[in-house]
Amino acid sequence: MTDIERLWEEFELPIKDALHFGDGHSYSVALDPAVPGGFTVLAPFDLNEMLESDPSWVSSVDGISAVDLGEKGLLWGGEGSYGSEGFIARLTVERALIWAMFFTESNPFDRIHLSGNVATFSSTSGLWIAVDIDDPRNPVSAPATNRTT
Repeated sequence: MTDIERLWEEFELPIKDALHFGDGHSYSVALDPAVPGGFTVLAPFDLNEMLESDPSWVSSVDGISAVDLGEKGLLWGGEGSYGSEGFIARLTVERALIWAMFFTESNPFDRIHLSGNVATFSSTSGLWIAVDIDDPRNPVSAPATNRTT
């Protein structure tokens, strides 16, 4: 079991703007409303090393909005421990982590719109993130009608 899977079992994610895959791969991400999808995937990093230096640097997460994908699992969006934090995730049917993104300054994600394999997650602050649910590293654009301002 990977470190991120262990954290997910406790409904926790590291306090870092990042994309985590259940297989243990992690990437730094940056919110950027000027780019397609509203965020940029940056360099990979070693989550194990990060947690070794400060194992308490995690936030409890709680879901607010979900979209059932049937046999393909579930999309989930919500909040972290602090009011400014938000997360988005894709889970298996058994609710195991496929991938999750955490943002320290997004506010909670409370709405999800799915069109094909592109999901647009909107936060309580009007921020939106559009992702390819099969691989969120792939840049996508949300249709203008899905964006909130």
